[in-house]
Amino acid sequence: MSEENIKKVRLIENSHIIFWLFKDMSWAMGWKSLGIVMIIPTLTISILVTYKLRADIREWYHNNAVTLWITANCYWMISEFFAFNNVILFSNVKGVHLSLIPFLLGIALICFYYLFRKKQTF
Repeated sequence: MSEENIKKVRLIENSHIIFWLFKDMSWAMGWKSLGIVMIIPTLTISILVTYKLRADIREWYHNNAVTLWITANCYWMISEFFAFNNVILFSNVKGVHLSLIPFLLGIALICFYYLFRKKQTF
């Protein structure tokens, strides 16, 4: 990917922060409609950036981890908005605990990258 194309992708990546901030602000303020609407551009741009930078293995791992983080964050927000965050699903597992799945997958991706895929040392 050319330097110019990377700059364009970075601009898109940086612009997605505004959507993420609106989503989280809506969550904090209890604005369900805006929070849910902001999931769409936040996740879409994260997936787009991951796809556009897929040729760089480092970017692929990190951007996938970010996408998983946003996914977990969105699920957590929805679980609170619709009051199933404290619903016990089984044993001591509550609805909000399901957000651990994408959080842990993101951590696993980053750990795998740094433990097994990264070619150079720190």
